[in-house]
Amino acid sequence: MKWILYTTLLTSMLFVSQRASAAELREFYNGVRGLGMGDSTVAVVNDETALILNPAALGKLRDFYGTIFDPELEMGQKAINMYNAQAYSQPFTLANVVPAAVAVPGDYYHARGQIFPSFVAKNFGIGILQKYNLDLQSDVTGTNVETFYRDDLAVLLGYNFRFFDGRIKIGVTGKLISRVEINESAVPASGPLDLPTLGTNSIAKEGVGIGADVGLIMTAPWTFLPTLSAVVRDVGNTTFTQMPGTRLSTSTARPTMQTQDLDVGVALFPIHKKNVRSTWTLEYRNVLTASTVDDKAKLIHGGLEFNFGDVFFLRAGYNQRYVTGGFELSSEKFQFQLATYGEEIGTATAPKEDRRYAFKLSFRF
Repeated sequence: MKWILYTTLLTSMLFVSQRASAAELREFYNGVRGLGMGDSTVAVVNDETALILNPAALGKLRDFYGTIFDPELEMGQKAINMYNAQAYSQPFTLANVVPAAVAVPGDYYHARGQIFPSFVAKNFGIGILQKYNLDLQSDVTGTNVETFYRDDLAVLLGYNFRFFDGRIKIGVTGKLISRVEINESAVPASGPLDLPTLGTNSIAKEGVGIGADVGLIMTAPWTFLPTLSAVVRDVGNTTFTQMPGTRLSTSTARPTMQTQDLDVGVALFPIHKKNVRSTWTLEYRNVLTASTVDDKAKLIHGGLEFNFGDVFFLRAGYNQRYVTGGFELSSEKFQFQLATYGEEIGTATAPKEDRRYAFKLSFRF
C-alpha cells in the first residue's frame, strides 16, 4: 500500500545511532487521550488540544465549541506509596510532599495537574493553560531531594490554513508562557522549601517566554486516509527572559530555554462498519535533539483507538517500551477519560518504569 512509504520514512529514524544523557523527557503538554494511545498525538489529535499538540489539526474540526471546565490529574504509582508512608494534602507543593519523599528514599514521586479552558472553531482556536508538574526523589540518606517542579500559565492562539480541499493543512500556534521552574539534582530536604526563598537562592527560576509551534498534516484521499504529520515546536527556541519577576519577584534566574524540536507521526483511520471506526498511529519525538537522548526507546510512541459511535472509546499503545491503555465516555457536552501508561525514567542499559494513572473530566458548550 502507498502509505507504507510514510511508515518506512518514520521507521528509518528509529535506528539513528547517537549519544546522549539520561533523564525523564518532559513535554509542554500531555493529555489523557494521547497517553492512553502511547502518548501519540501529532497525527491524530482532533479536539481543542490541537492548539497545543498540532495546530494543523484545527482544520479537522467541524464546528465551534468551548471547553468550560476540564480538570486533569495524574499521579505516579510511587506517589500513592509515599502517601501511605507520610500523608500529604497538596501534591504540587514541595514543603508538603518532600517529607513523604524522604520517608521512602529512592522512590520516584510524580504528580501532574492542569486545566485548559478554550474556544475552538474550524481553523481557529484560543485557550489558557494552567499546568503543574512535580517530580521528586530523595537520596538514600534523606538529606537531598532531586527535584523537578514546573508551574506554567500560558495563553495560546492558533490558526490553520487548508489547501487542496483540506488534504494539506498548515497551522501555527503562538504561545505566551509564564513559567516558574526548579530543576535541581540536590535540594536540601531540611532547608526552606517555599518558592520565594528558593527564588532568592536561584533554585526557583521564573520568566515569561514568547514562542510558536508550526504543524503540518497531509492526508491522502485513499482508503484508510493515510496521514503524515509533523510539528516544529518552539520555532527559533523559546527563551524565558521577558518580564522577570511577574509571578516570583524574588527570582534572579530564568527557566531553561526550550530548544526548537521536531515531532513526526503517521496514522491510518479505518472504518469497520456503521458507528465503529479506529485510529492507528506511530510517532517519533525530538528528531532534532535526539543526540541528547541515550535511550532511543524514549522517543518512540504508538497507539490505537476504537471509536464506538463517538460515545465509547477504547485505547491502547506503546510508550517508551511500556504498555498503555485507556477509555472514554463522551457526549456532546461531557467527557470522562481514564488512562494508564509507563514512563521511562531509567537509561538504555538500566530501564526503569514509572507506572502512572490519569483522569480527565470536561464540560463543553
